[in-house]
Amino acid sequence: ANGVFGSTNSLFTKLGSSNRGAAGVTPGVDKPPGRSRLLEDFRNNRFPSLQLRDLVNHIVEFSQDQHGPRFIQQKLERATVAEKQMVFSEILAAAYNLMTDVFGNYVIQKFFEFGTPEQKTTLAQKVRGHVLPLALQMYGCRVIQRALESISPEQQEEIVRELDGHVLKCVKDQNGNHVVQKCIECVDPHALQFIINAFSGQVFALSTHPYGCRVIQRILEHCTPEQTAPILEELHRHTEQLIQDQYGNYVIQHVLEHGKPEDKSQIILSVRGKVLVLSQHKFASNVVEKCVTHATRAERAVLIEEVCSFNENALHVMMKDQ
Repeated sequence: ANGVFGSTNSLFTKLGSSNRGAAGVTPGVDKPPGRSRLLEDFRNNRFPSLQLRDLVNHIVEFSQDQHGPRFIQQKLERATVAEKQMVFSEILAAAYNLMTDVFGNYVIQKFFEFGTPEQKTTLAQKVRGHVLPLALQMYGCRVIQRALESISPEQQEEIVRELDGHVLKCVKDQNGNHVVQKCIECVDPHALQFIINAFSGQVFALSTHPYGCRVIQRILEHCTPEQTAPILEELHRHTEQLIQDQYGNYVIQHVLEHGKPEDKSQIILSVRGKVLVLSQHKFASNVVEKCVTHATRAERAVLIEEVCSFNENALHVMMKDQ
C-alpha cells in the first residue's frame, strides 16, 4: 500500500534481485534461525540508507537485537509524527517484554523522552500493575526511572502508589533502590509519605546499608522538613556508630554539608572529646574533616583547641596516620 511511508515493498526492491539467487536469498550467507533477512542485511551493513519507514512489521525484532535499538533511537530523535506513530503502534503490544529486555528497554526509554504526550500516557498505562517487578528488574528499573522523569504528576503518583508496602524490599535491592531514589527526586513529597512511614525505626539499619544510605540522602535533599525531622531524629540517636560505619559516615557527612545549623551542631557535639580516636579511624576521619570544614567559627575553635591540647605523642600519631 502507498501512504505516508511510500511502498512497503520499497525496501525489498532496493535490496534488489541483482544480488539475490533464484530463491531470493543472498548467495553464500547463512541466516541465523529466527532472524529476518532484513535484520541480517542491516547487521551486515548491506543497507546503509535504511530508514524507519523501511522497518514496518520489524520494529520489535530490531528493538530486541544488539544493534537495532541504537538505530531506532537515533531515528526517533528526528522522526516525523507519522514515523513515531508507526514505531509506537508496533512496540505497544510487546511493551512489557521490551521494558525488561537487555536491548529493548532503550527503545521504550526513548519514547518516554521523545514520544508525544499521548504516547507517554499510553506507555505509562502499560507500566501500571507491573511497577514492583519492573522496579526490581535490571532493565525494567531503568524504564520506570525514565517514565518518572517524563510523565505528569498524576501519572507519577499512580506509579509510586504501587510501591506502597514494598518500600524496604526495593530500597535494599540493587535495582529497586534506584527507582526509590528517582521517586524521591521527581515526585511531589506529599505523595511519598508512605516511604517516610516505612523508614520509621529503620533509619540506622538503612543508613548502614550500601543502597539504603543513598536513599536516606535523597530524602534529606528533597523531602519536606516535616518528613525529614523523624529521619534526622533517628540519625542523631546513632551518630557515633554511623560516623564509624563504612556507609553511615556518608549520611553524616551529607548532613554536615547540606543540613540545618542545629543538626550540624549536634553532630559536631558528638565528635567533641573524641577527635584523636576518630581522626585515626578509616571512615570517621572523613567526618571529623567535614566537622572542621562546616562548623561555625566558635565550634571550629573548640575542635582546634582539643587538637592543640594533645600531648606531643598524640600529635605525632595524628600526623603520621594516613
